[in-house]
Amino acid sequence: MITGSIVALATPMKVNGDIDWEALRRLVHFHLDNGTDAIVAAGTTGEPTTMSFAEHFDVIRAVVEEVDGRIPVIAGTGSNNTTEAVELTRYAKEVGADYCLTVAPYYNKPTQEGLYQHFKAIAETSDLPVILYNVPGRTCSDIYNETVLRLAEVDNIVGLKDATGNLERAEDLIARLEGSDFMLYSGDDGTACDFMLMGGHGDISVTANVAPRAMHDLCAAAVAGETDKAHQINTRLMPLHTNLGIEANPIPVKWALNRMGMLEPGIRLPLTWLSEKYHSTVSEALQLAGLIED
Repeated sequence: MITGSIVALATPMKVNGDIDWEALRRLVHFHLDNGTDAIVAAGTTGEPTTMSFAEHFDVIRAVVEEVDGRIPVIAGTGSNNTTEAVELTRYAKEVGADYCLTVAPYYNKPTQEGLYQHFKAIAETSDLPVILYNVPGRTCSDIYNETVLRLAEVDNIVGLKDATGNLERAEDLIARLEGSDFMLYSGDDGTACDFMLMGGHGDISVTANVAPRAMHDLCAAAVAGETDKAHQINTRLMPLHTNLGIEANPIPVKWALNRMGMLEPGIRLPLTWLSEKYHSTVSEALQLAGLIED
């Protein structure tokens, strides 16, 4: 079981939109050096929806190779096309990923039975452990708790990333899965601390892109039930949790990483670079977290 801070890794790009492979390797080592507990490659924050199949494969492979077994790699293999999600998952297994993270199908708006059959098909066609990803705000597709419980009974489905931010719903699921080895992760940095203090196992985090050491410390404290320590760190990071969502992810976090000197100002359409009116807001959040100078 993976516990702690799992970074939803941004994919560095050059100004012309090409993937910056050298910067990607640097980012991986930034996380290895600063306590990140696992890396998601080509998840939502990594912009896979604008990548070709070949690029998507290459990003997963590059991260796996650079990590070289030191921490787990979770490959983003989601699609609203079940056949495509199956193919991505098979490839991730071939190149050595440890898990896959597969998002609820977007745009199609499947029924709960459709969601169940979609994820079951992925799990049955690869022996790569599957982590479900529920983010209704981006997909218009919501995996209800009852469906999660059904899927938890499927061989090879091992966890959930819950990005709803709904702590009442999370509390219900944590209670109903008590005693199982099904992994429950927050996907919403603003509520992740409380999610883990209720019994969640970690946070698949955007904030960890820029503050990996602090997020590792926060998650370790929260998972261990060290409430005061966890809240103290979380208070310092809350401006980042909030303002890294000031425009659509990964727009703000890529701007923040550029402000920190970690990557070039590259992003792919239809996303655009962070609006100038928000530069000072994100800069201030980085300053409050101690990540950049005034």
